Amino acid sequence: MAFTRATGKHRARNRRIRRGVSIAGVATLTAGGAIGTLASPALAADTDAPSARLTGLAQAIAIDHSLAGAIDDQAEAQRAAAERAAAMARAERMAEARAKEVRAAEERAARAAERKRLNAFRLPVAGSYVTTGYRSGGSLWSSGSHSGVDFRAASGTPVVAVGAGTVVEAGWAGSYGYNVVLRMNDGTYTQYGHLSSIGVSAGRSVTAGLRIGLSGATGNATGPHLHFEARTGPDYGSDIDPVAYLRTHGVNV
Repeated sequence: MAFTRATGKHRARNRRIRRGVSIAGVATLTAGGAIGTLASPALAADTDAPSARLTGLAQAIAIDHSLAGAIDDQAEAQRAAAERAAAMARAERMAEARAKEVRAAEERAARAAERKRLNAFRLPVAGSYVTTGYRSGGSLWSSGSHSGVDFRAASGTPVVAVGAGTVVEAGWAGSYGYNVVLRMNDGTYTQYGHLSSIGVSAGRSVTAGLRIGLSGATGNATGPHLHFEARTGPDYGSDIDPVAYLRTHGVNV
């Protein structure tokens, strides 16, 4: 009986001890394990946080570098496009300037050609030649000598202005018959006599080669021809050598 009880006490005591141990173990587990369990995620979080932050920073740096590169590429493309546009604009300005220079040169050449044409001299009767020379003597002339030259011309042959000028006289002139007197642009005068008809009037501007009348034998003439004079003034007596005058102005007489 005593053994049984003793044994029972021993067992009871052991159970209490075990319960105490269990409770202590639970307490320890609760104090250690639970805390450890609760603490472990926090510790894990604390342990992993720097890695996460570093990963995010690396990604941000990579994105920043990529964005900066894209911006640089865009800026470079814009700069290149601006340079191309500027080069094209310069080329267009240069081409326009060259075109203006060409047009100006062409206009100058055209004006020079026109001045040359206007200032050019020619024979009063195309393809003709002198039949009576300057200062030829004889009773045919009241002054005793020829004040001009005679060009061969059948009646009705066109007579033209030898150069550019203005008509100062157009009509009947006694022994000259129907005549035209021009004041040339260089200040000299030319006279065309014995015309059968007149095609201009006083005050009209003429150019070299413009028809001013038709040849004939009006006035003091022995037959159809053109009497041509060159003068330093508008009046009779200011005559100069017509052949020398025409040659001075480049006409082959």
